[in-house]
Amino acid sequence: MHPIEVGYYDFQRIYLWLQYSDKLPLFTEIVIEVFYPNDMQAKGLVMFDHGFLIGTDLLFYPQLLLSKITNKETPLFQVNPSRYYNYTKAAVDNKWAMAFVTTCHQQVEGMPWTDFGGSPRVGQAAYAAASYLIRYGATHKYNDPKAVEKALFLSPKGVGIEGNCMGNKVIFAGHSVGGAHAQAAACGFEALQDIGGSTFKHYDPIFYNGEVCPRHTPPLSKWDPEQMATAAGLLQLSPVDGAGGQIIPILAPGMKPYREQLSRIPMPNLMVTGSSDSACLDPKNSNPPAWIDVNDKKSSQYAQMAYTCKDSWAATCMVENGSHCSYLSEENGICSMADTKPIYLAGGAEYLFTSELFNQYIQFVAATGPSGCSFSDWKNSSLIKWLNNPQPGASGVSLKSFPDGYVHFPV
Repeated sequence: MHPIEVGYYDFQRIYLWLQYSDKLPLFTEIVIEVFYPNDMQAKGLVMFDHGFLIGTDLLFYPQLLLSKITNKETPLFQVNPSRYYNYTKAAVDNKWAMAFVTTCHQQVEGMPWTDFGGSPRVGQAAYAAASYLIRYGATHKYNDPKAVEKALFLSPKGVGIEGNCMGNKVIFAGHSVGGAHAQAAACGFEALQDIGGSTFKHYDPIFYNGEVCPRHTPPLSKWDPEQMATAAGLLQLSPVDGAGGQIIPILAPGMKPYREQLSRIPMPNLMVTGSSDSACLDPKNSNPPAWIDVNDKKSSQYAQMAYTCKDSWAATCMVENGSHCSYLSEENGICSMADTKPIYLAGGAEYLFTSELFNQYIQFVAATGPSGCSFSDWKNSSLIKWLNNPQPGASGVSLKSFPDGYVHFPV
């Protein structure tokens, strides 16, 4: 697919195959949607994990086979998360790139259309996709040095296939189950390897750009550190962790060990929930729930990120009357099943608040130097000052008040 040019930005979709590790004969299709400035001088990258199911058609496998025989688009191309999470204005205003990763990630191996959270494979794929974009840019021709040189969009550009893109700041973000998956991606390569190896999710990804006599990239462990994604922040919108590892521990071990790892990482980490969001706050729907209250030190996702280590950078805020799918720019029927009586609707006030939040988050990370920032810098940042208000921004949504303000930090 040729890039679609809109103003000063290009939009490209990249189709690849991903092998999670050469220890496993487990491959998955992967499609990366990426939106980047066409002067190829992006200052950073937002990698977003979407929250609705990756496909609902029971004929997925026959359609996949038919697409190979007829040379038609894979059914994975029918999933367009950028349509529903259109925060690209925030990226454009800050000259950042924004990408979305879609894979046939399995919660149950024989049912690739399901994903109710609990599987770190999706976060692993998001980290691999971000690293791919940093090293090879917006092209599937990673084995063509000239194509790679033209496709590198981070500033300053690298030098060919073995070059290093130094504009390597990645904000990992996600919504719903994608919010939980982003928790894994933000931990970085070494943690993904270590935790994955101990939970039967071995990780040393390899990309392929063909299905007949395919070529492939080196495994990620062979890349230089500067060629891999450097997590500069984590933004979770109503994260849902599904099975949490308590039902099917090998297939869906949950994100708990990744959240515990996040509590040790000195990195801006923000969770946003809605007070009317049963999908992420009800233990029947998210195991564990994203949030319980400020006194919870063990049970919730936030507690695992905030209190496993005394120096955690985890912060959280809550939208008054916020629902599960009102973060979206456009209604998605599958996602909307999570909301029974939504106060806000897709494309409305909470979506505008989220777009403003991305703008503020990118501005803060972009202003941070190569050596990062201190906890004091994070807690007293322009982003937190903007957010720590009863009605931040111009969207009109209100935030719930906590004992320490409208943004809660570990105490």
